[in-house]
Amino acid sequence: MAAGTGVVLVAAIATGLAMYTGGGGSDEAGAPAPATASDTPVPTVGVDLPSDAPTALPSLLARPVIRPEQAFPEKSVRLQDGSRHTRVDLASTTDCARGMSPELAELIEQGKPCSRLTAALFTDADRRSQVTVTVLSFDRVEDASRVFMMASMNPVAYQVVSLDPPPEAGLPTVPPGSAGVFRRVMTVRSVVFASGQWADGAETEEAAITQQTEALLRYANDRVVAYEEGKSGGS
Repeated sequence: MAAGTGVVLVAAIATGLAMYTGGGGSDEAGAPAPATASDTPVPTVGVDLPSDAPTALPSLLARPVIRPEQAFPEKSVRLQDGSRHTRVDLASTTDCARGMSPELAELIEQGKPCSRLTAALFTDADRRSQVTVTVLSFDRVEDASRVFMMASMNPVAYQVVSLDPPPEAGLPTVPPGSAGVFRRVMTVRSVVFASGQWADGAETEEAAITQQTEALLRYANDRVVAYEEGKSGGS
């Protein structure tokens, strides 16, 4: 299967089958939404598999969803830009609603359930940043596409929960309501989210925290794509 199939598939869905129009959201730094329902109703979003979906898709979807050790195999990560990051926490659950906003959970209820949510918390070499990268996997492409589309339009409402560092990590918990950067990408059957914040809640150096967030998103995306397209081990 050609590289980048997941991206091609997403493009087909996003451009051809988006059924919702309305207030979008910004990816710029802003206060994360609390884990309570908002006053904005969750729209009904219809997404169908495009007619030009890759012929190999059924065999790819027959593979088990990616496991935590496949998505985040390393505790110490050296990224393409040369920076080093440490994974200080790893969590995974099949009860996906526990790790997301009420709006995202309600959106997912419109289709088939999430199969697995796996999240990892990273910090940089200076232990200043806290970046949570989350892989939300589905049995059906349509359900992943629905989540990706709405999270792209309103990343604050349709978000996954950032991890707090465990006590043994020796890191502070980011103050509630602190500014954050949100990014996400869709693979064959998963949506990979990344949210980055400074540990002290600072709103300065937005470019730096954005760069770290995007670099860790690319790191996770590369591993998820390789697994889902059958280019890495695991079954």
